[in-house]
Amino acid sequence: MDDDGTRGVRGPSADKAPGPAVPPPPAHPPRVPNPATGAHPADRHPGDRNEGLRYPADRHPGPSAEQRRSGAASAPSMEHRPAGPAPAVPPTAPPPPGSPVDAWLRTPRPQQEPGVWRYGYTPPPPEESERVSDRSLLVGALIALLSALLLWSLWRNGYLPYRLVPLKLFTPGEWWNPGTSGGPRTIEGSDALTVYEAILFGLLAYGCGRIGNFSELFRRHVVERGQPFLALAAAAAAGLTQLLVWKETLPVVRPVLVLVASVAGGEIYQSQTVVNVIYGLIAAAVLWPFARLGRWHDLIATRWGSGSAPAPADTSAPATTTSADQWPELRAAGWTDAAETLTAEVRTGRMNDVDVARLRHAWALATRRPDRLGPLAESVLRTGGAAALHPSGHRDLPRRTARHDVLTGQVRIGRCADDPHNPYIRRGTGLALDPALLGTSLLAVGPPGAGKSARLIRPVVEALALRALAGQAAVLAVGGAGEPLGPDDAFDVVVRVGHPGSAHDIDLYGGTTDPDEAAAVLAEGLVGDVGSLDSRRAATVLAQLLGPYRTAYGHFPSVPELRELLDGTPAAFAGLRASLESAGHHAMLRELDARARQAGGPGDPAPALADRVALLDRSTFAGFFATGPDARPFELRALGQYPLRVRVDLPERGHAEASRLLTRLLLAQFTAITAARTDTSLFVCLVLDDATHAVTAETVRGIRRLRSVNAGAVLALRTVDDVPEALHTPLLGAVGCTAAFSGITTWDGKRFAEAWGKEWVETREVAQHTVFADQPFTRALHALRKLVTGKAVTTDAVTVRQVERERWSASELAYGVPAGHAVLSLTTVQGEHAPPLLVHLDG
Repeated sequence: MDDDGTRGVRGPSADKAPGPAVPPPPAHPPRVPNPATGAHPADRHPGDRNEGLRYPADRHPGPSAEQRRSGAASAPSMEHRPAGPAPAVPPTAPPPPGSPVDAWLRTPRPQQEPGVWRYGYTPPPPEESERVSDRSLLVGALIALLSALLLWSLWRNGYLPYRLVPLKLFTPGEWWNPGTSGGPRTIEGSDALTVYEAILFGLLAYGCGRIGNFSELFRRHVVERGQPFLALAAAAAAGLTQLLVWKETLPVVRPVLVLVASVAGGEIYQSQTVVNVIYGLIAAAVLWPFARLGRWHDLIATRWGSGSAPAPADTSAPATTTSADQWPELRAAGWTDAAETLTAEVRTGRMNDVDVARLRHAWALATRRPDRLGPLAESVLRTGGAAALHPSGHRDLPRRTARHDVLTGQVRIGRCADDPHNPYIRRGTGLALDPALLGTSLLAVGPPGAGKSARLIRPVVEALALRALAGQAAVLAVGGAGEPLGPDDAFDVVVRVGHPGSAHDIDLYGGTTDPDEAAAVLAEGLVGDVGSLDSRRAATVLAQLLGPYRTAYGHFPSVPELRELLDGTPAAFAGLRASLESAGHHAMLRELDARARQAGGPGDPAPALADRVALLDRSTFAGFFATGPDARPFELRALGQYPLRVRVDLPERGHAEASRLLTRLLLAQFTAITAARTDTSLFVCLVLDDATHAVTAETVRGIRRLRSVNAGAVLALRTVDDVPEALHTPLLGAVGCTAAFSGITTWDGKRFAEAWGKEWVETREVAQHTVFADQPFTRALHALRKLVTGKAVTTDAVTVRQVERERWSASELAYGVPAGHAVLSLTTVQGEHAPPLLVHLDG
């Protein structure tokens, strides 16, 4: 296995800090994956190690050998090795078209509701009203057309009375014959009647089109079929209209000629050229609307390539705009040379999305300390996109299985289904998770095989690992051995509990030197799931033993030694007492005497603690959990200080109870350590692939505090019953994001339905009442209708009212969620909410 030098094997040199391997110098520009699609090559992105600014000296994640010998955090080393400058491309070189990172940076990311995949987001069209059936649409259009033809026929044949009264009101009386139906007497009257008929025909055609809804008919049956059918249909309609116009079936030509003669005089028609021009204008005017409807210009531009592509920008000219790929923050601060270097790196494909996010974050940190701006800019000028590298030297993950937008920290896990439960604005949109959502913690519940690990946990771990490479997050992923949480070379530290080749152990005491703090966390991990045992009493018992032992020997007891002390072995107590007496620690002797007096009393938690410690005192774990000078534990406290990627593999198959104990201990340590840290600039997240029997009352209270310290936890459960019943409601109230996968039981569905609450909906109740006729003729018609249709004549009584209903009922969650789907409810750290959404987990 290629561990890239970040992990060793058990042996004499295991106490040395594992340092990251230096990537080989690139022989050619590295291949850059497409950040938008998430497709990545199997090999890592190579790059030179730089000696410029990476992280502040006070946040140096590499412990010294002395710290390792004393049990300090075994975080990866951050030794800065000098490297030669990377071959930079001149800033004035023209960029190649289609650079994936360049296009990725230019893609808009509008602010949206929580959980919306913002990369290239396009809002859906406005919601349509209730769709009319095709049959009703066609019948309505046919009736409107026939009615219009009937009215026009009655008009032309003079069957409509008073049809000329409006015209006679605005024209001289000598133009018309006497009487209300008298026709024109003069040529002027005939011309006025011609124009009048054309105006009425236009109004009649417009009214027929609106009443018959011809626009919707055209859109549904012509436009939706796309090209070339749209252009051909428009051409056929244009040809038919031209034929009717020049046959004078449609009143177009004569009214136009009359209007031109009235304006320019009749002498204009003495020129055949003028007449031909007028005829050509009429034909073009009739053809123009159909060309617009058929989109002939777009079709011609597509088929024959008449559309001209925009000319590439000339990068040799001074930049007049500062788009995202031109690093406006560096230019605004006056570091134009560094901005030009990074712009060339982006446009030539020598940077990937992680490089962009990392350098932006490094620049944001450097602006808070002006003395760091110079070293960072110098490093950028020397190494380009390889500046401010992650301690591991990696610039990307070896493989991605989901779509990521590192600039916003989002990972796309699925698509909102087209379901009535989802709001219209969210149907069909991508759903993504980011630190603003994970900061409120996430609880995922679903049976085995529902896709929690592959479709939710793995993408979240990948997103946090990418954010760690950008220096913005730290992640601790805990799962069973062989679980799909990511390959080994995607993590800085891999702890394989019970595996002889693991380079790191787990510190049972969380790296603290305070016996009371260590006792409280250890008691929570050992017996926090025992409802009949008070964890505070268990912490007191452990403190009475840990304090004297550390005072006597300078470190906490190992697992076998702690077991002997809890069992009350006389030899262990005698040896500890002798060490304390020889050193003169009388206060610790009183603690030890108090433990000796309380041992064996009613309600003594020591036997229960000893039984739980015995789960870890097995031959499989021999050498693990050591606390002496040769110990090599990974301290969880390092997560809050450095952007680490840590994975812990638990032996669930052979030691299920011990794995649950360690999971509970890691969760307790995580909530205690993150709540006590003072620097909260780094987002820290714990991901538990299986949190069965890991949640306790104290950890639920700790989860509530995570969002205020820029931290979060992701917990996956097979069922809510894996948590004590008294903690069901507190746990669902402590997390801000919940996910119910397909296949959950109605009992679990009931708890989610209660947590998601209710909403006001509009209901329509239709009651059918039989119509009883009083007249003989009406009764005969009703009898005939019943004979033909087989149904009695009824009338509908519709009642519309507002009622309060559950967003998702327990039965819907248990039986209405399709396979491969989940219902997610999201909340941001700022308090924004998204309703429970049915999501197809295609991530």
